[in-house]
Amino acid sequence: MGILKWAIIGSFLSTLILIAFSLYQQAFLPRTVPIIYFSFLVILLCGTRFFYRTLRNYTMSRGIPVIIYGAGESGRQLLPILREHREFEPVAFIDDNSKLKNLSIHGVTVYSPNSIIDLIEKYNVKKILLSIPSASISERRYIIEKLQPTHCEILTIPNFNELVDGSAQIDTLRRVSVDDLLGREQVSPLPELLSKNILNKNVLVSGAGGSIGSELCRQIIQQKPNSLVLLELTEYALYSIERELQKINRDKKLNVNIIPILGDIKNSEKIDKILSKFHINTIYHAAAYKHVPLVELNTIEGIQNNIFGTLAIAQAALNQKVDKFVLISTDKAVRPTNIMGATKRFAELILQALARQNKHTQFSMVRFGNVLGSSGSVVPLFEKQIANGGPITLTHKDITRYFMTIPEAAQLVIQAGAMGVNGDVFVLDMGESVRIYDLATKMIHLSGLTIKNENNLHGDIEIKVTGLRPGEKLYEELLIGNNVSGTNHPRIMTANEIYLEWSELNKLIQELKSACYERNLDTIREILISAPLEFHPKDDICDLLK
Repeated sequence: MGILKWAIIGSFLSTLILIAFSLYQQAFLPRTVPIIYFSFLVILLCGTRFFYRTLRNYTMSRGIPVIIYGAGESGRQLLPILREHREFEPVAFIDDNSKLKNLSIHGVTVYSPNSIIDLIEKYNVKKILLSIPSASISERRYIIEKLQPTHCEILTIPNFNELVDGSAQIDTLRRVSVDDLLGREQVSPLPELLSKNILNKNVLVSGAGGSIGSELCRQIIQQKPNSLVLLELTEYALYSIERELQKINRDKKLNVNIIPILGDIKNSEKIDKILSKFHINTIYHAAAYKHVPLVELNTIEGIQNNIFGTLAIAQAALNQKVDKFVLISTDKAVRPTNIMGATKRFAELILQALARQNKHTQFSMVRFGNVLGSSGSVVPLFEKQIANGGPITLTHKDITRYFMTIPEAAQLVIQAGAMGVNGDVFVLDMGESVRIYDLATKMIHLSGLTIKNENNLHGDIEIKVTGLRPGEKLYEELLIGNNVSGTNHPRIMTANEIYLEWSELNKLIQELKSACYERNLDTIREILISAPLEFHPKDDICDLLK
C-alpha cells in the first residue's frame, strides 16, 4: 500500500508538471503518458525493493539451516521472526496435516513427516524447531520420540499457556527437556483441597530452600496464607527462596507475611518457640537428608536429622496444638535397603504412632519417587555430563526409577495433606517407571549428539556403567503391601501400613538415641533391622567418623 500511494502521488505531480510544460511549449501530450508513467514507477519501486532484499539475503551470512515442525499459525508467525534475526534459516516446514502438503509459506515448502530424513540430508539440518504450542503433552512426547533418530537438536517454542499469560514470546526458543519426555497430562487440582490448610492460615515449611520445599512455598503463597514461615538450615538457600517469594508477593499483591528463619529441625526448643510465636496452623515437613550414598557414609547424622529431627518438630507441633502436619516421604522408605530409606520409614512410624496419641494435631505423610530436576537427581547430573562432553555415568544398565515433575509433586502433596487424618500414609500415582539407561540415551539424542560405543566409535557421548552403589536398589516400590485405597483425587491413594503403638516405638527411639550417642554402629544396625521397617541392608552400616 505504501508503494502504491507514493506511485499515485508521484504520477499526479509529474503529470501536473508535464501538462504545465506542454501548455508553455504548446506541445501535444498523449493521454496515455500518465498511465505509462504510473506503471513504470510502480515497477521501478517494487523492483528496487525486491532487488535489495534478494541482494541482502545472498550477500549477508546465512543462518543455521533448520526445519520448523508445525505449519500452523504459530509456525507461520515464527518464520519471519527467524528470518529477521538471521540466526536460523528455515528450509522446510513439517506438518502431519495432509491438506498443507506442498503448500508454500513465504517461499518455504510444507512437507509430510516422512520426508524429514531426506530434508535433513539435503540441507544439512542440525536443529528442528517445534512450533506446536497447543499440542498435548502426550502428542508432544510422541513427536519428540519420532524425531530422536534424526540426531538433530530439538528446540521448542513456549506452550500455549505460557503464550497466553504473557510469560514467554513466540520467538522464545528453549531446548526440549526431559520434562517434555517424561511429563504427563495434568489432572486439574481440586481447589478446596489446595486451599483447605493454607487460606488465611499460618503455614511453616521446613527445608524451605530445597527442591520440594521451595516448590511447596511457591504453590502455598498462591493460596494466600496469612503468613508463610520458611525454615531452612542453609543460609544461601533461604536467601534465594525468600527473595523469589517476596517478588511473587509484590507482583501479585498477595500481602502474605513471609518470615525467613535460619534453623535446625533438631533444635526442639527453637522449633517450639517458632510454632508458638507465629501461631502455626499447618506444617509441611520437607527437611531431610536424602542423598543415598552420602547418608550411607554418614549414618549417625542421617538418623539424627531424618528420625530425631522429625521427632522434634512433630512433638513441638503437639505441644503447640498445630492443626495439620504433613511429612514429605519417599518411595525408598518401602522395604529399604539403605540408611536413608530406613530413616524415612522410621519417621513415618513416628507420625503414625503420635497420630494415635492425640486428638488435635492431624498427622499424615505423602510418599512418592524421584522428581525431575531436583538436587541430586540423575537429570541435572546427566545434563552436566553431556555439556562437558561425557561420559554419562550410571550405576546399572537395568536400573529403573519413578519420576514426576516438581510442580506436580508439590501440588499433589498439598492436596493429599488436606485429606490426611489419623496418621494416613498417602501414595502418589507416579505413572510408569523409567529405565535410566533409556533416559540417558534420550537426553543425548535431544542434545543433537550421538552415543559413543563399540558400534559407533566416533560418537559424541559415551555411557559408562559403574556398578550399584552401597544401599542402592535396581528398582523402587511405593507400597509395602497391596492394601491400597483410592481417594477423591485420581492420583492420590492411601496405604494401610503397619504401625507401632507409641509405647513400643518410644523404646526403640531411646535405644537408638543411646546407640547414636555411643556411636555403636552394630547396635544401630540391630535396632533398625528389628524395627518393623523391613530393612534389609545389603552392606555393613558405616560412618566416616566412627
